[in-house]
Amino acid sequence: MALKSTIFKANLQVADIEHAYYADHALTLARHPSETDERMMVRLVALAFHAHKLQTVCNGDGTLAFGAGLSDPEDPDASLRDFTGQMRLWIEVGQPDEIALMKACRKADEVVLYAFHHAAEVWWKGIENKLHKLHNLQVWRIPTEASQQLATLAQRSMQLQATIREGALMLGDEKRHIDVEPVRWK
Repeated sequence: MALKSTIFKANLQVADIEHAYYADHALTLARHPSETDERMMVRLVALAFHAHKLQTVCNGDGTLAFGAGLSDPEDPDASLRDFTGQMRLWIEVGQPDEIALMKACRKADEVVLYAFHHAAEVWWKGIENKLHKLHNLQVWRIPTEASQQLATLAQRSMQLQATIREGALMLGDEKRHIDVEPVRWK
């Protein structure tokens, strides 16, 4: 019998100072049995960094949601679709291969990858030259210490505040906060 995903609920308040975007998002995250809390929370951080695009790209008429993630490798970890169904933003986390990224770049206007984990630098050195032609791809590195700390915020029911300023995100609940300052690789 296959294990089922664990469902997490997050009420995420986003205050993106740079883009003057302030909104509450009621989110459902399905964590695949093989997914860690760290990876799940990196998905949430990635969505928070791009939540403003609901307004700036889709004029408020779009759907920002988590994908099937590890359950379906053909689906993004998070995405933004406009009212016509066009994939405006494809978000991946982790260390996918170049074929998966090329497919994503053909399906979406913009693809953003957030690499994390202590082995990310090794992965990047092996793949960097293969991605230079993908002009609609951005690659960001979440520092290992920050990604590991994000896992401490994971709960089945979460009340989180995300404040984005000067390229950094502060994510927290009523007890603690984690500063995430990604580094752009591409």
